[in-house]
Amino acid sequence: MMNKKRASLRWRLTRQFSFIFAAVVATVIIGLCIYGAMTLSPNVAMARTIGPIMAEAVAQDAHGRLEITETPRLMALKQKNPNLWYVVATTDGTYRTYGGVPVSYVQLVPLVHLFREADIRGSADTAEIASIYTAQTTAGEVRILFGGGSGEYWPFLTILLATNPIYVPLLALALPAIFFAVPRIVRSALAGVSEVARKASEIEPRRHGARLPTEGIPSEVAPLVVAFNGVLDRLEHEFQKRQRFLIDAAHELRTPIAIMQTRIEGMSGGQDRRRLLDDVARLGETAEQLLDFERNDQASDLHETVDLVDIARTVVADLAPLAIAEGYEISFESEVDKFERLGSPSALPRAVSNLVRNAIDHGENAGMISVSVSESGQVVVADQGHGIPHDQQELVFEPFYRVTPRSKGAGLGLSLVKQIVTNHRGQVTIESNSTGTRVTIQI
Repeated sequence: MMNKKRASLRWRLTRQFSFIFAAVVATVIIGLCIYGAMTLSPNVAMARTIGPIMAEAVAQDAHGRLEITETPRLMALKQKNPNLWYVVATTDGTYRTYGGVPVSYVQLVPLVHLFREADIRGSADTAEIASIYTAQTTAGEVRILFGGGSGEYWPFLTILLATNPIYVPLLALALPAIFFAVPRIVRSALAGVSEVARKASEIEPRRHGARLPTEGIPSEVAPLVVAFNGVLDRLEHEFQKRQRFLIDAAHELRTPIAIMQTRIEGMSGGQDRRRLLDDVARLGETAEQLLDFERNDQASDLHETVDLVDIARTVVADLAPLAIAEGYEISFESEVDKFERLGSPSALPRAVSNLVRNAIDHGENAGMISVSVSESGQVVVADQGHGIPHDQQELVFEPFYRVTPRSKGAGLGLSLVKQIVTNHRGQVTIESNSTGTRVTIQI
């Protein structure tokens, strides 16, 4: 099953904040509209209809007198509202009426021109609600007193539409602002978490004491970091127990191996004695490599100045007799007289020595073993053996892996080389074909 793509916290929060903000604004607007519908005149909805209709129906005749034309829209309005009545008055007091004006409001008719807007209700004589609104017409500004609507108009929707110049710009500005601001706020708040993630990616199994920082991270994330550091503590404790066990075991093996070697050397017999001595020597070398493997894990002298040219030259000088005795020629060359680096003066010679010993063991006892140092500090060990199959070239760096079951070594030499180079934050590469093998160390 394919892993689902992990959701971004920034965009998830942005979407949630946007939804919450929109929901809050919608709730406030709806609440205000409901409040307005309950407190404002029910005629507020009809006023938005009658105003434009009167604006096109009101005109002046040839003598400048006010007249109301029966436009199709006005006729439709009267048909829809059978009880409709209205008074249209100009600002100079001229007025025209339509329908049955309630008796309670008759005395207001001559005064309509004095009001721009009014909400008239609560009379003891009538339950009729009247309203006065102002409209702009071709005859100038007129005041309209009306009532008797059919009740089919919805004040809530009218108020909602009337307030859209408030909430539409608010949403149009706020939502992009949220999408712009929230990711940056989250990124700033989680900056400490990003640093913790970077530190976590740098933790290596063989570097003890590495822990994630707890400073500068949100308190909600701190328990996770503390728990992770606790896991590292427990793992390191168990790792150290394993190291001590292997070191102690390798130490304990040295004594019986030495006793066996002494007794075999005192035995008579030719070929069997030689075979036993070879097996014991191999067992002793494996024990020593195990010790080297675990001791290198605990190496603390990685910051001393070492000369790679001197190390390579010394290793060649020390192993030249062994290489020549096994049938090889051996050479050393360097493009520079000195190449200094910070590293371990005990581990780096062991790495170069293991490469040369590996070439001696697997070079088919013929040809040239060459050791060189480039001007960029690469240490290269090459032989002219039959090479390593391509599918096994990375496996040779695994502990106890041997290309052939009858290989002389225990399969720890190249693994120790890689461990030493990794501890020095370097890289080891291998190139091999039927004409030989070339291993390069870059510190």
